[in-house]
Amino acid sequence: MRNKGQAHSPAQGESLAEMAKRQHGIVSIRQLTGPLGYSRSAVHHAVGAGHLHRLHRGVFAVGHTRISPYGECLAAVLASGPRALLSHLSAAWLWEISGSSAAPFSVTTPVRRKPRPPIRLHEARMLTDRDRTIREGVPVTSLPRTLLDLAATVRFDWLEKMVERSEERELFDLRAVDELLGRTVGHHGHARLRKAISLYRPTSFTRSGLERRFLELVLEAGLPQPRTNYVELGFELDCYWPEHRFAVELDLFETHGTRAAFERDRKRQEDLLLAGIQMTRVTGPRLEREPDEVMRRVGRLLSVRGRGRAASTP
Repeated sequence: MRNKGQAHSPAQGESLAEMAKRQHGIVSIRQLTGPLGYSRSAVHHAVGAGHLHRLHRGVFAVGHTRISPYGECLAAVLASGPRALLSHLSAAWLWEISGSSAAPFSVTTPVRRKPRPPIRLHEARMLTDRDRTIREGVPVTSLPRTLLDLAATVRFDWLEKMVERSEERELFDLRAVDELLGRTVGHHGHARLRKAISLYRPTSFTRSGLERRFLELVLEAGLPQPRTNYVELGFELDCYWPEHRFAVELDLFETHGTRAAFERDRKRQEDLLLAGIQMTRVTGPRLEREPDEVMRRVGRLLSVRGRGRAASTP
């Protein structure tokens, strides 16, 4: 493509080919008429000659339209105006914490803009530099901001899974998420994200404190009182109902955080099951976060276990 009427000067920086290579084959009209130094008539001529292919208003593929998913993301961002960011589920795809595709593309802008289908535009005026980053060459909301936006729009179990995936990918930073939550009170996703990350906060329970709190809740719920630290078949069980042959193991991550402990716990649970003893696990964070739900489930398990043993008795 030649620049008619306005030559590209090497002093202005990289060439069109260099920019296209760096940007997944994508270039915007602002870049063409700005740093690259092309006139609008030169751009129009290049489109007619097939050197540029229009993807969105003011956004072009250079040379061909075999655009990668990253290029499609960047094209949606460039089409949405200055300081736009890939966001929501599209950002989750880019961060590799979602199994869905990036399309249809969601983009957040700092000002209200006219709809640009098929791009889904969102407005957020209070974004800071901490909410912005670049990943794979695409301007995108930071991981904490992506999680916050998702918290307002997706099912809670999906949100929990995406938080978990961010931890698996070593992307999750509790301090960064807390910093964001501290300045976004009132955001529709605020409460749900705070709940979703509660699992990652250090529990306030000690081992003995967790046992005391569990027993208090059992009694408050009107459930039968279990035996504690009961030895059955050579295994010490945290809370055990001998008449139901049912046990609850109280877990703190800090005491079960090694691979060897993980393997031992699973084998131990299998051994108990083979001996006719059913066991479930209750973690400290879960007991803190949803004590009523924990008791409801323990009560149902005891009830089901009791009916099953009664039915099997001659």
